[in-house]
Amino acid sequence: MVKKDLLRQYELTKGSRLHRIIMCCRAQGLHAVVIFRFGHWLLGKSLPVKLLLKPLHVVLNHRMMSKWGIQIGVETRIGEGFLIFHYGGIFVGPEAVIGDNVSISHNVTIGLAGEGKRRGAPIIGNNVYIAPGANVSGRIRIGNNVRIGANTVVSRDVPDNALVQTAPVRSVTFPSQYSRKDPGQAPGG
Repeated sequence: MVKKDLLRQYELTKGSRLHRIIMCCRAQGLHAVVIFRFGHWLLGKSLPVKLLLKPLHVVLNHRMMSKWGIQIGVETRIGEGFLIFHYGGIFVGPEAVIGDNVSISHNVTIGLAGEGKRRGAPIIGNNVYIAPGANVSGRIRIGNNVRIGANTVVSRDVPDNALVQTAPVRSVTFPSQYSRKDPGQAPGG
């Protein structure tokens, strides 16, 4: 899976071959994905391997959380081609299930929510893009080929091939405050 993650990052990076390789090596999101994959790989290993390598993962994971602001639970199931575009403020809960070729940006939360039977984490399909500031929480299903807009809170199921976004921006004016007698006069004057 790490190979697919690396290839996806490489393919989406523009420039010459050398530039793309350097940018991939410097991408904090890719570092975080590799650290996650390492920790997830350790889950299924024998006790001696865990005793030997777990301290390294703990140090790397702490660096990922404190320096880059990315927290991904090692129990999370994430498909191949996972991509983090921008780092910072990212939380992915340990019970979440994420499909192939999912891309997330900064300030994204994918976590637990709800009470009783509704308590749980999301199941996210393949080829999903989650824009900055989005919150996807609760026992919900996000379909394949879905785009979730910036600052959108998703707490219900989303079908395949959907675009989810907040309400359109409305322009709100207060005529008494901004009305002018002379069009050439500055506001308030």
